[in-house]
Amino acid sequence: MTANHDQIKFAYWVPNVSGGLVISKIEQRTGWDIDYNRRLAQIAEQAGFDYALSQIRFTAGYGAEFQHEPVAFSHALLAATTKLKVIAALLPGPWNPAVAAKQIATISQLNEGRVAVNIVSGWFRGEFTAIGEPWLDHDERYRRSEEFIRSLRGIWTQDNFTFRGDFYRFSDYTLKPKPPQPLPEIFQGGSSRAARDMAARVSDWYFTNGNSVDEIKKQIDDIRAKARANNHSVRIGVNAFAIARDSEAEARSVLNEIIAKADPEAVNAFGHEVKNAGKASPEGQGNWAKSSFEDLVQYNDGFKTNLIGTPDQIAERIIALKAVGVDLVLLGFLHFQEEVEYFGRRIIPLVRALEADALRHVQAAE
Repeated sequence: MTANHDQIKFAYWVPNVSGGLVISKIEQRTGWDIDYNRRLAQIAEQAGFDYALSQIRFTAGYGAEFQHEPVAFSHALLAATTKLKVIAALLPGPWNPAVAAKQIATISQLNEGRVAVNIVSGWFRGEFTAIGEPWLDHDERYRRSEEFIRSLRGIWTQDNFTFRGDFYRFSDYTLKPKPPQPLPEIFQGGSSRAARDMAARVSDWYFTNGNSVDEIKKQIDDIRAKARANNHSVRIGVNAFAIARDSEAEARSVLNEIIAKADPEAVNAFGHEVKNAGKASPEGQGNWAKSSFEDLVQYNDGFKTNLIGTPDQIAERIIALKAVGVDLVLLGFLHFQEEVEYFGRRIIPLVRALEADALRHVQAAE
């Protein structure tokens, strides 16, 4: 794999949904209200984070009782910052690409192009049923998402845009004003064959659930080989739940307490839902196919990435992720404001120093 000389980027999950990022009754000094999140965005920006990802949820469940809508919430965070990019989650079905394209173009115009989108194909059937949206088969959801992305990009780049798909149709449509260049980045997630193939065709960024370095490398190699065959390039983001403490024993103790205080009913219900979604794929797998109860306590397998320990240990593990092709680490925390500040002060400088050292070695060898 070609060495990546660009600095690895950092993003955090916006807690615009109550309950934090773990399905646990452990104390969390994290708020889902706008005042908490405005301050968090400012802390993250100052700490050296590049992106914030607003979540999309329509209904309560699995420890999340309250949810703010992500596009409006993202706009509020942009208004409170000057450099941070905010990624707003969009769910095809509830969102139409014409409305989404206009929303995001306007927000991009108002905020110096600092908005991006994360296209969520959907894994929660009960949520679709609750709001009266049809629930499509697994691969059909990704086909719809691909048409959604092609529609967004077409509307943002073309006048008199015409498109004839199975899910969306446009006739001679011109959006003005379009978003400023560079266009809003398009992120997506998923680990199924359909998800990876979609990323290799149309997405700017692909998010994968947390995993070991070896397993993440397999996914990256697969996606990038397919992307090259499509004359496309895609960058990779990996989910991780960070527990950084002054000693490894202290960090492991926090992890053990999170799992010990997990809400078994909520974790098992979440696991049932997401594993059923994965089994619906042709290969019978998905993001959470091999997740244990302990893994599922963190919504996106963030414990698996193992950013748990001292600042030095975590920095070295981030560099190991970068070495196999990871471009961005998407982070969750227990106590967001305090831990984002700590991560920026204690870990990001170590990562930058290790990157600079690696680059010097490469240049010396050339």
